[in-house]
Amino acid sequence: MTNPYYTITQDTVFEQTIKKSRFIAHLYRISDEADAQTKIAAVRTANPKANHNCFAYMLGNDDHIQRMSDDGEPVGTAGSPILEVLKTNELHDVLAVVTRYFGGVKLGAGGLIRAYNGTPAEAIEVSGKVQRVLQARIAITLDYRNVDALAYYLQQNQLTTLDTDYGVQVTQLIAVTQSEVTSVQQAITNLLSGQVTFAEQGEQYTEIPVTRT
Repeated sequence: MTNPYYTITQDTVFEQTIKKSRFIAHLYRISDEADAQTKIAAVRTANPKANHNCFAYMLGNDDHIQRMSDDGEPVGTAGSPILEVLKTNELHDVLAVVTRYFGGVKLGAGGLIRAYNGTPAEAIEVSGKVQRVLQARIAITLDYRNVDALAYYLQQNQLTTLDTDYGVQVTQLIAVTQSEVTSVQQAITNLLSGQVTFAEQGEQYTEIPVTRT
């Protein structure tokens, strides 16, 4: 997966009625194709009387896996518009399933495209988006007398503290963007006159909410 990348804040369901047809968008975070297929099957099971359960999803590095289905709707009027919403919002590892209960009024190709595009788009607005950034976990060990200076530096540089351990010395675990690890360690070393040690403890994704414009 590219770093950083965008995804939905949480799994979400959004429903609207268009010319007597019910359109229900289901958004899910997914980890692989098996996960996607399991969730698609669950939506179908939960909606046994629905006329259509159309879907699209993108997975993997550079979204090399892209799948979509019109599920009986005219070709190009459902799966493709759903996939386009995911692309427009730059969402990765996300599945969108749109369930339709036909209300007796035909929408035409243009109406279907707008419905299958607009319903998941509204669901994304409800869910919100986050940016997932891969960061290094750095344990910083220092003397108690330097804790306030470090805390001020972390606050000023908007660095996230994950955990703090108080023993003979203080150890703070922070998350740092990979490209900034060296510069952050050097800045802290200079700040504390070398009275500090660092230990890398793997990586993790940090989620940053995306502000709506």
